[in-house]
Amino acid sequence: MEMSKNEQVNCLIIGSGPAGYTAAIYASRANLHPVLYQGIQPGGQLTITTEVENYPGYPEGIQGPEMMVHFENQAKRMGADIRYGLATAVDFSSHPLKVQIDEEKWIEANSVIISTGASAKWLGLPSEQRLNGYGVSACAVCDGFFFKGKEVAIVGAGDTAAEEALYLSKLCTTVHMIVRKGQMRASKVMQERVLKTENIKVYWHSETDEIIGDKKVEAVRLKNNQTQELTTVPVSAFFVAIGHEPNSGIFKGWIDMDETGYINTIPGTSKTNIEGVFAAGDVQDKTYRQAVTAAGSGCMAALDAERYLGEKGLH
Repeated sequence: MEMSKNEQVNCLIIGSGPAGYTAAIYASRANLHPVLYQGIQPGGQLTITTEVENYPGYPEGIQGPEMMVHFENQAKRMGADIRYGLATAVDFSSHPLKVQIDEEKWIEANSVIISTGASAKWLGLPSEQRLNGYGVSACAVCDGFFFKGKEVAIVGAGDTAAEEALYLSKLCTTVHMIVRKGQMRASKVMQERVLKTENIKVYWHSETDEIIGDKKVEAVRLKNNQTQELTTVPVSAFFVAIGHEPNSGIFKGWIDMDETGYINTIPGTSKTNIEGVFAAGDVQDKTYRQAVTAAGSGCMAALDAERYLGEKGLH
């Protein structure tokens, strides 16, 4: 059987959130002729949020999915080659860099921008998925504002959960914080701040049994995992803050990461440990995780790739 020749690409972008699309806009304008594969969730995490009110330039706010269509259309207008498909393996042992798409075709790229993002971890309750976007959210900073003056629940015990509970406590009348064990994982300072905040009520040894509501969140039923006792708490929103997982699995063994799988970049740049491979957006950012910071890092990655290709005489 004749081996089909691998496709050659100057700049390959993997992922299609604000980071990937912004990288595509900048790379197109620099004549790098980028090819972007959208991955499993075209548009990324913003396609599962509803209203985005904190992105500059949209004074009236915008729906997350609509905003990603704008990003995509702008990248296309600049000349980016945007394709549907999923990167399934890589071989970064030599140049050109090799990336496999949909477990079948290989692409050889002079430069690669990884913008595969992260995915929120969920509890796995059917009611959680059913009411996602109707009061269930994985981002208090994005959606807390819509529940000003209401009672809300948040589940989680790490620094992010503590930070989000404190953020919500400034907006909401009561924050019901659900913690599975008898203590939190969050740092001492964060725990103390939570426990000192009068309108945060912590439920220790508690798990979410069910999120109640027909068309929107109306209450949460908690189960005490010591006594098995069930308690129903009326709330208007349910925030899941049990962490995010970076979508970096296919790069393990090639790209340096931290212990949770976030890609390490050289501070102040988008450069990874492999020459010609750059990372942008939530796959390398566990601190800020906002659309605007992801877009900014996508711009950095495209500029870093342009410089790199110029130095190699490939531009």
